[in-house]
Amino acid sequence: MLTERQSEILRLVVGDYLECGRPVGSKAIASRADVTWSPSTIRSELAALEAEGFLDHPHTSAGRVPTDAGYRVYTDHLLERPANVPAKVRSLDLTEVRREVDEAMRETTSALAQANNLLALASAPPHSTAQIHRIEVLRPQSRVVTVVVIASNGAVAKRVFTFEGTVDPGLVEWASEYLNEKLAGRPIAASVVARCLADPELGPSETTFLAQISGAVTGLEEAGEDQLYVTGTGRLLAEENASHLPEASSLVRTLERRAGVLSLLRSALDERSVFVWIGSENPSPELREVSIVGANYGLGYRNLGTVGVVGPMRMDYETAIGSVREAAGTLSRFFETVYEG
Repeated sequence: MLTERQSEILRLVVGDYLECGRPVGSKAIASRADVTWSPSTIRSELAALEAEGFLDHPHTSAGRVPTDAGYRVYTDHLLERPANVPAKVRSLDLTEVRREVDEAMRETTSALAQANNLLALASAPPHSTAQIHRIEVLRPQSRVVTVVVIASNGAVAKRVFTFEGTVDPGLVEWASEYLNEKLAGRPIAASVVARCLADPELGPSETTFLAQISGAVTGLEEAGEDQLYVTGTGRLLAEENASHLPEASSLVRTLERRAGVLSLLRSALDERSVFVWIGSENPSPELREVSIVGANYGLGYRNLGTVGVVGPMRMDYETAIGSVREAAGTLSRFFETVYEG
């Protein structure tokens, strides 16, 4: 258990190291105008912090650098208070995006990457959380029927069916009303759709027509993997981060395996609203040379996805925490309009 003085000295060391990138010695701490402890007291506390695993003593330098545990104490302190939010993220406005989930996610990750000069990533809500929002059955030509299904998470499936003969326009209009009455608000799972459409009171023509177009209704479920958005790989690999990312090529390969990263972000859905994974704390071994600062967004009663930034352990944690917290709040408000609007 750290004393109050040790905690404060540790935060000063970590803060100075994040700013200058060089080992921090007792002289640098003692020379601060806001420090009243004597140099000998500071040296003693630095030695104690090193012995307890919060600081490391590289080479023959007189200074110390933070360990993963040292960063953890520092970031836990930041998580408990308001953090700096860059103007680029504060001004993020998704009100004009309407129900375009893809555009909203891309704008959010772009703003995060630019504001932090790091890689930004986000997971879109999984298909399993979505419900059918609206179904449109249209007859653009006498033998052609178009079915458009819109999910509550903004996803859209469109199918075009060509029939051998002319399609009764009254049947098309009936199908649109019937499908919305039966399926609006229901999960997009094919089994649920099949149960809802198994109505013995329907006549042969209605039953046959619904069977012919039912594939469009389940198209959302078959749309593929939940989406991962990644922006700013070049920023992460920029020269200023090179010395702090010794395994950059391995990191890039890991991030390119989108299924693995999606799984990683899904595992974060049970985390606190804002979380920080530092080095060895990362669930994926390939990411244990970096830190991930993330936040979950959702509807209040459940989390839908995660947004975050990836960078070297020596990153501006305060700005990263403020950025992802603000971005998650913006996405939460956006998805309230998408799911419940």
